[in-house]
Amino acid sequence: MIRVLIVDDEALVRSGLRMILEAAGDMAVIGEARDGDEAVTAVARLRPQVVLMDVRMPGTDGLTAAARVLAGPDAPKLIMLTTFDLDEYVHEALRLGAVGFLLKDTPPRELATAVRTVAAGQAMLSPTVTKRLITSFVDKTPSRAESARNRLASLTAREEDVIKALARGLSNAEIGRELQLSEATVKAHVSRLLAKLGLANRVQAAILVHEAALT
Repeated sequence: MIRVLIVDDEALVRSGLRMILEAAGDMAVIGEARDGDEAVTAVARLRPQVVLMDVRMPGTDGLTAAARVLAGPDAPKLIMLTTFDLDEYVHEALRLGAVGFLLKDTPPRELATAVRTVAAGQAMLSPTVTKRLITSFVDKTPSRAESARNRLASLTAREEDVIKALARGLSNAEIGRELQLSEATVKAHVSRLLAKLGLANRVQAAILVHEAALT
């Protein structure tokens, strides 16, 4: 069972998310929190695998809580929840190490899939969301583009194919089908290229590719 913590200041939202996730059959909501302070305490006490965290809450907000949670030992996978599909706070959370974000009106099946995806170690960004997020927030200055291209020059041809597909928001399985590779091989390529580039996650890799204008 995937152990999930839900963090949102609205009881109705927490209740709805709990019903959706527990109906999936392979995940258990082990706790809820109403704000960032409660979230940090709950993570330390309950040790969830995945945290669904609202980005905007009274008191200690989701971004502040995300920084504290992700800085701790054995940090859980963190998905930010937002009412808006493009939010500078979510972008900052991704830079901190969150592995994805979801709109609060995400269909139940997609929500469950997202939790499974991040629990398995992959980032959760749909191609549409990836494109809009990257387009709005990447540094497009010539010096930054040159720096990004220089970093990517260390990749092999196959690693470059993988990271370009990754930057389009494709999952490991989708990349494998496109490049005729097994999912395990794609996962190994992603791990190696992240280590080679000194990146924390797939989102940072996507940003780098877009800054290099390779898409």
